[in-house]
Amino acid sequence: MKFNLFRKPQAMAATEPTTAPTMTVAPTPAVISTSAPEISGSNNTEISKNDMFEEIKSKFLNEIDKIPLPPWALIAIAVVAALLILTCCFCIIKKCCCKKKKNKKGKKGKDGFNMKNMQGGEIHQDDDDDEGETGLTEEEKEEEEKEQEKLGKLQYSIDYDFENTKLTVGILQAADLMSMDSGGTSDPYVRVLLFPDKKKKFDTKVHKKTLNPVFNETFVFKVPYEELGGKTLVMSVYDYDRFSKHDVIGEVKLPMNTIDLGRPIEEWRDLESADQEEPEKLGDICISLRYVPTAGKLTVCILEAKNLKKMDACGLSDPYVKIQLLQGGKRLKKKKTTVKKNTLNPYYNESFSFEIPLEQMQKILVAVTVFDYDKIGKNDAIGKIFVGSKATGLGLKHWSDMLANPRRPIAQWHALQPEEDIDGQLASLAAKK
Repeated sequence: MKFNLFRKPQAMAATEPTTAPTMTVAPTPAVISTSAPEISGSNNTEISKNDMFEEIKSKFLNEIDKIPLPPWALIAIAVVAALLILTCCFCIIKKCCCKKKKNKKGKKGKDGFNMKNMQGGEIHQDDDDDEGETGLTEEEKEEEEKEQEKLGKLQYSIDYDFENTKLTVGILQAADLMSMDSGGTSDPYVRVLLFPDKKKKFDTKVHKKTLNPVFNETFVFKVPYEELGGKTLVMSVYDYDRFSKHDVIGEVKLPMNTIDLGRPIEEWRDLESADQEEPEKLGDICISLRYVPTAGKLTVCILEAKNLKKMDACGLSDPYVKIQLLQGGKRLKKKKTTVKKNTLNPYYNESFSFEIPLEQMQKILVAVTVFDYDKIGKNDAIGKIFVGSKATGLGLKHWSDMLANPRRPIAQWHALQPEEDIDGQLASLAAKK
């Protein structure tokens, strides 16, 4: 049976009349002969690849075994490295996505954007879009901001006496002032001066907790008519603060050459925002402090001052210095130096002694004020400082250096500050007790 099975296909192949023997018999042995080497070659390559992987694996494991680290440490290092790789991939993908989003946004207005680029007006496109959204020009925006920032209004009167060359300014009332305090009110008062002469100025009384104060106060400036043209009447509304610098609410400026002084004037004006001026330099003063604990004696020596503010019309000043000994807001003693005429850099070298027990030194403050002497009117303060254990900055440092070096005079320069600022700080310190 086996023999017949193997022989039968040959007989069938011989009996076919139409197909040639080369077409049927010849390809079969060729396929068999070619497939055999291919199968054997692929098996060889697979075996060689497996051998290579096994060699690499064995080498890698041998290298790991040589590392002087426990297995858990190697696993931790691998985990950290994997996390770093994942983080880097995440960042790269995120950047690519962001760039695609930006490109999509840019394509929406591509034609208009290119036209703007050709004209060199890329920035103006954003401005046009903003104007399109709001429908306002720059001038209209400025007007709208001014309307939103309403500071209030002031009623005043002006009258000039040609015979006596006197300018009378009346501060009548204010209305709808901006609230400056946390309670929604203000403590307003008005300061009046003829710019550029800042020496002569008047303040109204302070009206507590109101936005519609009624003042009804008048102030007189003695000014020749010929000099009025170069001056400006400034009426500034302030919010009084006991413990800090007074805040300006707004002001009214009237150039005198624009006013008809032939008749009395009484009118309302809207307040405008005050110009933010740089802090005015008032000058510096050098003082020396010396304390002897055994005798309980404090010596304050006023050495000199320099670059003082010009207070007189001639561009000079007549400065002198007043020293006040304070405790708990009360003045214990006061002394003053001689007046130095027509100078902005006076030299004094004058000493003043006070008897203070050691246990009282932590409660004492020494205030030093430089005044401009005036024969006719009030002596105006140029600037002020104070030193003591409750002072700050140089005032505290100077006092501490004196206490750390008993019996030795310690000299220090101090920058003068506005008198009202120092008075506010002193009042704040007194209120804390």
